[in-house]
Amino acid sequence: MYNGVWHCIQSTYQREKVYGFYKGMALPVLSVSVCGSVCFGTYRNCLHFLSQLRHGSSDVKPARLDVFIAGCSAGTAEAMVFAPVDLVKIRQQNQTHPHQTYQGPPSRGLSSKPKYRGPIHCLITVIKEEGILGLYRGITALWLRDIPCFGLYFLVYSIFTEWLTPQGQHKPGIYIGTISRLVSHVVSWWMCWHDLLDIGNSNGCHEIPNADGWHGTAEI
Repeated sequence: MYNGVWHCIQSTYQREKVYGFYKGMALPVLSVSVCGSVCFGTYRNCLHFLSQLRHGSSDVKPARLDVFIAGCSAGTAEAMVFAPVDLVKIRQQNQTHPHQTYQGPPSRGLSSKPKYRGPIHCLITVIKEEGILGLYRGITALWLRDIPCFGLYFLVYSIFTEWLTPQGQHKPGIYIGTISRLVSHVVSWWMCWHDLLDIGNSNGCHEIPNADGWHGTAEI
């Protein structure tokens, strides 16, 4: 459908105008604080539990393995909240309908009227047509991406803040924290095949499962 990034940008603007670049983003923006709270809350509580279990106190410095396990738990919980949000975003982005000023020729997949009128309507429609489980299509790829990704993120962040924080200072400064977060994001995304699994998740969220012969995340 698109020959490259620039062709995609041109075609999207020509057919759907500026709105086409932000389609499906309302729910992710509104729910980002919820997803973040679930992620960091799960990580903190899981790390506290593991420290209590191993050492009898949460004041003891956690082991690297405990940090990784707590991060994986955070990724598991975050994906459960994020999966329906991501599905709604993908469904809205996949329905392409022309802007009222579009005068070009009809294209494949370009419908005159959108099926989903907004994120809430999309949620309700998916539940009516596919049930609650329909909101979790593609979650296997999301778990395969987010569980190790968040585990590595928190592990790398813990290692770098410890390395960069001067002796005698109990908490990292704002610059050390920022650098550690940047490194953590790069390492976790690069090592977890993020783009590949993101494609698997997107394909798994399509309206008609197995239309192209896919029978699961591995086959996608």
